[in-house]
Amino acid sequence: QVQLVESGGGLVQPGGSLRLSCAASGFTFSSYAMSWYRQAPGKKRELVATITSAGGSTNYADSVEGRFTISRDNAKNTVYLQMNSLKPEDTAVYYCNANRNYAKVKYDYWGQGTQVTVSS
Repeated sequence: QVQLVESGGGLVQPGGSLRLSCAASGFTFSSYAMSWYRQAPGKKRELVATITSAGGSTNYADSVEGRFTISRDNAKNTVYLQMNSLKPEDTAVYYCNANRNYAKVKYDYWGQGTQVTVSS
């Protein structure tokens, strides 16, 4: 059974930091690219950051470039999102995503989300 379980969300003041974690199970984690998405109330879900299966390449949304860092530990089947210099506009539910294209089949798994609220 595939599971992606996010943790680490919460309430933080502007300028603060949080580290999100996503623990994966039920699939070959090291074969999947991993991403973090977020969805704010009334807005579409947006891609925040992506890391390749071996961790050799990362990409970020312009809005978080230089403030957020995505990383992964394939030995622990876990992906992280370090969020620094948080702003109120970073408030959203953050979702972990695993994806892979193999033999013309797209595999796409989602976590349940964790709430991040940036407010004074």
